Amino acid sequence: QVQVVESGGGLVQPGGSLRLSCAASGFTVDWFHIGWFRQAPGKEREGVAVISSSNSFTNYADSVKGRFTISKDNAKNTVYLQMNNLKPEDTAVYYCAASLSTTGFDPDGYDYWGQGTQVTVSS
Repeated sequence: QVQVVESGGGLVQPGGSLRLSCAASGFTVDWFHIGWFRQAPGKEREGVAVISSSNSFTNYADSVKGRFTISKDNAKNTVYLQMNNLKPEDTAVYYCAASLSTTGFDPDGYDYWGQGTQVTVSS
């Protein structure tokens, strides 16, 4: 059974950091492109970062460039999202998703989704 499980969310002050983890089971992360998405209350789900199956390509939303870094540990079958200099507008539920076909930010292109982890940036 293909599954991705997010962890690492929490409450952090503005300017702080968090590292989210996306643990894969039922497949290896070098088979799929892995994306991180987020959804704030009342807003549409948006793509944040993506890493290709081969680890050769990464892409970021303009709003997080220079602050967020996506990476992959094949040995642990896990993808990470390091988030630095967090801002209140980063507050959202963050989702990990796996795709066989796309490295874009269209959620419809992703085949498997986790349950999400809450990130709250507040003083």
